[in-house]
Amino acid sequence: MKDLHVVEVRVAHTWGRPDGTLREAPEWEAFREAGVYEPVKGVLTYGAVRMEQSELAENPVDDVTLLSSRISKEVAKGSAGGKKVMMIGGNCACVPGMFGGLQQGLGATTRIGLVWVDAHGDFNTPYTTPGGILGGMPVAVIAGLCHAGWRNEAGIEAPLPTDRILMVGVRKIYPGEDHLVNASDVTVVPIVGPELGVAVDELAAKTDMLYLHVDLDILDPSLIPAHMAQEPEGPDVAQTVAALERVFDTGKVGAFALVSLYATRPGGDESIAVAIEMLRPCLERWVETTT
Repeated sequence: MKDLHVVEVRVAHTWGRPDGTLREAPEWEAFREAGVYEPVKGVLTYGAVRMEQSELAENPVDDVTLLSSRISKEVAKGSAGGKKVMMIGGNCACVPGMFGGLQQGLGATTRIGLVWVDAHGDFNTPYTTPGGILGGMPVAVIAGLCHAGWRNEAGIEAPLPTDRILMVGVRKIYPGEDHLVNASDVTVVPIVGPELGVAVDELAAKTDMLYLHVDLDILDPSLIPAHMAQEPEGPDVAQTVAALERVFDTGKVGAFALVSLYATRPGGDESIAVAIEMLRPCLERWVETTT
């Protein structure tokens, strides 16, 4: 890897959950201080994404739409300049902004594959969601199943075909959501075992680049005490890193995101430490496997 543009979502918010207070997210600064980006040998640039409390709307969809539009602009700056792009901070509601920014920077005809590493499918729509949580809808949004306004403002000109979506390690899919997954061409594989490598290689072969997205809730709850959506019986750090390295080994990862630290909540320091433990080897492998 020559150059990397890091998009830092510096605002901590629960996006669609009851507590709507904005806070400054601490993880972006912690990652820099820990030297996470040291493996990058080329030009390293940063783009900060912020929102103010006064900008929050009555409708939380308007909030995530505004956030996505700002993320999209920052991602597009990096991708249009030929850099790899990394997003840290925020939660899964930031995904449309990341995907839209890649399309704006690379062109809507670029065949992007999504490797979704998350305890949840986040493939709900307003008609299937059990609680209305917007963070449970982003994959459905970028696939064109709901919230057209959110998708458009994020800069997504062409929805993501579902045969370019690979879900890894998902262990909670809600009733209703499972019907959407089963009716689509989404592939779901465990995070440990030979199925992962086969599916990753198949996705890489039919795409121009991969967007590797990681929600920290993929890990076992004992490792992420601050997370708001824990699911039992998750993998440990070593197992997760091994799976991520397998994706990097395709040489096609052009964008990488790590979200949902919820580092302002009790236990946030532990989540930051775990995230740093994951990011160091991942960035080293990313640098080794791309030019």
